[in-house]
Amino acid sequence: MEIGIDQWRSRAMDMECRLVETGDALAFLELSKELDESGNMLYAPGEREISVKEQEEMIRNVNEDRSTDLFISEENEEITGFIMLRGSALERARHCAYIALGVKESQRGKGTGKQLLRRGFRWARERGVTRLELTVLTHNAAAIHLYRQMGFKIEGEKVNSLKIEGEYINEYYMYKLLK
Repeated sequence: MEIGIDQWRSRAMDMECRLVETGDALAFLELSKELDESGNMLYAPGEREISVKEQEEMIRNVNEDRSTDLFISEENEEITGFIMLRGSALERARHCAYIALGVKESQRGKGTGKQLLRRGFRWARERGVTRLELTVLTHNAAAIHLYRQMGFKIEGEKVNSLKIEGEYINEYYMYKLLK
């Protein structure tokens, strides 16, 4: 099977990683809302008030932005995770991209996050991006473990960065330099 730049198939699992399309809007929105319930994402549970039409527009905007891409993982035609990579059009920051990653709870520990990150690394190298950045809640041990396994390092701590259920929560800034 020949695999294009925006599609990749893992031999270790029956997972496909591809660019999101507007036809994925409903399923992606449902995944996003499910991830919000985990408490580890920016949106609070129930806070994401976006219609399928608005989600389609967001996907269109991402697909038109030359410095940003959103990949989804699928297994048995179900979206199981995503990685969004947002680069910069500015010359001085063009070598950097910010990552947002989310994996469905039932898929955690099965390699989905690693495969999405590997796809993100390939995306970065294809675009000359040499620095990847992200933030993660300091109490999200599983995500921190994954990022460290994949070569990310803690760069600093963002104190009181979010207020969750009335309590201030810190985030780590993490980065990975690509060769």
